[in-house]
Amino acid sequence: MSKLKIIFAGTPDFSVPPLTALIESEHQVVAVYTQPDRPAGRGRKLTASPVKQLALEHDIPVYQPLNFKSAEDQQALIDLQADLMVVVAYGLILPKVILDAPRLGCINIHASLLPRWRGAAPIQRAILAGDAESGITIMQMDAGLDTGDMLLKKTCPVQAEDTGSSLHDKLSIMGAEALMETLPLLAGQSLKPEKQDDSLACYAEKLHKSEALLDWQQPARQLAAKVRAFNAWPVAQTEMVQNGKTQMLRIWQAQRVDRSSDAVPGTVLKCDKEGIDVATGEGVLRMQQIQLPGKKPMDVPAFVNAHDITGLVLGAAD
Repeated sequence: MSKLKIIFAGTPDFSVPPLTALIESEHQVVAVYTQPDRPAGRGRKLTASPVKQLALEHDIPVYQPLNFKSAEDQQALIDLQADLMVVVAYGLILPKVILDAPRLGCINIHASLLPRWRGAAPIQRAILAGDAESGITIMQMDAGLDTGDMLLKKTCPVQAEDTGSSLHDKLSIMGAEALMETLPLLAGQSLKPEKQDDSLACYAEKLHKSEALLDWQQPARQLAAKVRAFNAWPVAQTEMVQNGKTQMLRIWQAQRVDRSSDAVPGTVLKCDKEGIDVATGEGVLRMQQIQLPGKKPMDVPAFVNAHDITGLVLGAAD
């Protein structure tokens, strides 16, 4: 009786561990929904999402509607007669007719301790805000934006060295574990849904490339959080003008150091194998891994073997 017929909806890498867990479980994945193939790479070749690739490997039927506005797409999902739909970073808004189609409705694996961060980029926004913890919430979906009742939560500390990328990977695996805990409870109707407190909610806006440009007037603590949050996308960056040539320097790793400076924000105070220290609006930021245009990311000791940018004012041309 606990075996469920499940529709899975997801698109990026984050969705892969939960789908893998479902495939390896006693439950039956009757269909996978994912975003249409998109151009990717230098050749802009149409590429299947990670979720589609995994589904095809296991001979699971794949559906890729642009949206659910057409009656035909809606009916195709209804006809699957699923017990449950599991949604993980799918990227499409589900209308009420879809939310109500499975016997047990639709549940979502959300990468935040709801209601703290609702929206598209909860992982990165948590790091930017300096949150001490993040986690996974399994939520019963409703017509709102991440507003449904909470079914199960798992907490994950945000470590000082965590980046957007590393926290993403931890929460993806945790999401799969939380899903496997939730399904038997859901099938046995032993869960007690908890309403969200809307007054505690923040909106985790989608990341934009424009946010990646560092403003050296900001405190070193805030800039270090940006570097961590934007690794691996869109990657923090700053303009560097040297010998009349302007380059965009990408910063993959950096940390705040316990040092003060009266120098103009953006000034490179020292450049050695220990790191590149830059004055900020408050304190000093030490860059530890950087990337020049057209090059691969490199640790600072490799950079300083061929470059000395001491005294440059980064971002001066902004």
